[in-house]
Amino acid sequence: MLLYFKPYLMNKSPLTCVVALGLSLSLSGCQPTHTDTQKNQNVSESAASMTKNKQISTTDKPVVYQVFTRLYGNTNTTNTPWGTIADNGVGKFSDFTDTALQDIKSLGTTHIWYTGVPHHAVINDYTEIDINNDDPDVVKGRAGSPYAVKDYYNVNPDLATNPANRLAEFEALIERTHANGMQVIIDIVPNHIARNYHSMSAPKGESDFGANDDTSQVYNKHNNFYYVIGEEFTVPDAPNGYAPLGGETHPLSDGKFSESPAKWTGNGSRLAKPDANDWYETVKINYGVKPDGSHDFPALPVEYASKTAAEHLAFWQAKAADDIPDSWHKFERIAQYWLAKGVDGFRYDMAEMVPVEFWSYLNSHIKHTNPNAFILAEVYNPDLYRDYIHLGKMDYLYDKVDLYDSLKAIIQGKASTAVIATVQAKVSDIEQHMLHFLENHDEQRINTPDFAGNAFNALPAMVVSTTLSRSPTLLYFGQDVGEQGAEMAGFGQPTRTSIFDYVGVPAHQRWMNNGKFDGGQSTQDEKALRAYYQTLLTLSRSAPALTGEYIELDTLQRQLNTQGYDDEVFAFSRFNTEQQLIIVSNFSQIEPKSFTLMLPKILIEQWHIVENIRLIDLLAQQPYEHDLILDNNDHASVQMQLQPLQSVVLELTQKH
Repeated sequence: MLLYFKPYLMNKSPLTCVVALGLSLSLSGCQPTHTDTQKNQNVSESAASMTKNKQISTTDKPVVYQVFTRLYGNTNTTNTPWGTIADNGVGKFSDFTDTALQDIKSLGTTHIWYTGVPHHAVINDYTEIDINNDDPDVVKGRAGSPYAVKDYYNVNPDLATNPANRLAEFEALIERTHANGMQVIIDIVPNHIARNYHSMSAPKGESDFGANDDTSQVYNKHNNFYYVIGEEFTVPDAPNGYAPLGGETHPLSDGKFSESPAKWTGNGSRLAKPDANDWYETVKINYGVKPDGSHDFPALPVEYASKTAAEHLAFWQAKAADDIPDSWHKFERIAQYWLAKGVDGFRYDMAEMVPVEFWSYLNSHIKHTNPNAFILAEVYNPDLYRDYIHLGKMDYLYDKVDLYDSLKAIIQGKASTAVIATVQAKVSDIEQHMLHFLENHDEQRINTPDFAGNAFNALPAMVVSTTLSRSPTLLYFGQDVGEQGAEMAGFGQPTRTSIFDYVGVPAHQRWMNNGKFDGGQSTQDEKALRAYYQTLLTLSRSAPALTGEYIELDTLQRQLNTQGYDDEVFAFSRFNTEQQLIIVSNFSQIEPKSFTLMLPKILIEQWHIVENIRLIDLLAQQPYEHDLILDNNDHASVQMQLQPLQSVVLELTQKH
């Protein structure tokens, strides 16, 4: 990992730098940054005891660990572009040992999202177990897109030690995950499926998508696909010299794929020959939306926004079977299949491209089977958030367009921290439903020039993202050790860890240390970063205030023209009757910040502050050097001294 620390840190070790960011590490060479005054000595034992007790307890604020399943356990470091499994290796379900799962759990994880589990199109030859080969002309990469599913009733054979026994191996992983105290999430991709969809494993009587379609019509309510009548599918023209498999000879790679009549492409293209930038490896599912955009299914009354999942279920159960498009029934049976195998929830790809009524139908059935199922959806249009939550009965949506994009802009020096309060206010009524993240499989890795420049530059944003609301936090594997995603794997470009090809993940591999998961090959910087994430995410699971109220302190400081508080600082409070927190982050990579943070009268009253109060920094796990000072029962303030990239999570403790 290449670290670039600014002038004030140039003469310090990276580990000392992390201490300056607000984390005390029990590693050689690291020293506390605060002076051990008599006051600190008096409360340090209390602070340690409180921290220990809180880490044992948990709250209702989930932590989702997203793992790209085929990459996680791969120890091969060859990384040949377009490499085969023999060249570059592949991770297996069996790599998620009890040791690995406990390592994941140590990050505060409540749910593991195993990305890429359903059997999708791949290039590897599995014909000896009667799996038909996939055509490279309609597969992205050699390992294939996890969002081009070809069999929803089985799992990716690449992930199994014995591919013929792959489903049983995944069932064993579900059991191991549960035994280690975490729940299992997998993907469902209702908007589209692989062009070459064919289920070998469907239950008796379950037909394939499209098997019963009337292909003489562009649209029919009970067709699973839309058709381009009278035209055959044509493979897109390859841009910039692109060739499937990097140009390697393959018996099916001939620039052709037989599909007649052509189907609409997954992103909605109605062309028999889609563009190379279209999702040409997939076909779009028909949910009863006519080509003109009108709906061919029962409308969900607007008052159902305030009704329960059980009431939604009753609404759909009262409809005749023929009222419900066939695709709805198919995906409901798919979800029930996986629930019966112990899966605890689903992440829905591109949910906003599917009508909200379908989600009401599907999710109300899921919640009937498992009321605690975890339902996460990829929705990017803020105007649709409330419909998909209240009418579609989603538990959580990505907070990408507002919070993620804003934090990224702040890290890059393109926006003021004041935007955080603005975007959070926009979702104040649904904040607990907006999942927060700084990395996932679709986004650039933090530790790249196109994002933060190095992994440490994003730590203030990670603190804000994790503690700002009651919503879950998502952590992408490798993020906690500063993975760069710099490999040219084949399909696609670096800065994102490839989801299309077989590749190793270097920083994660060093932490994994051949299955020991002890950081035995990690750099000191990677270990320090990991420790910071571990402390922060454990705190997010253990601090009662983070499931309580939020009041931003940023606007007040700007109104008061607080000297030293500027566009690189953000402050807010989180609290309930059990705990009160003041959280402040310095996003500057260069400048320390010194200012007097003022608390509004409403907090003084709600927190019943009647005298000066001592503070403990829960990130540093030690007493803070300044008290919260009460002035004439009307104002309260605390002196802040933040180093570049430092955050503090200050808990009000015992009074003088």
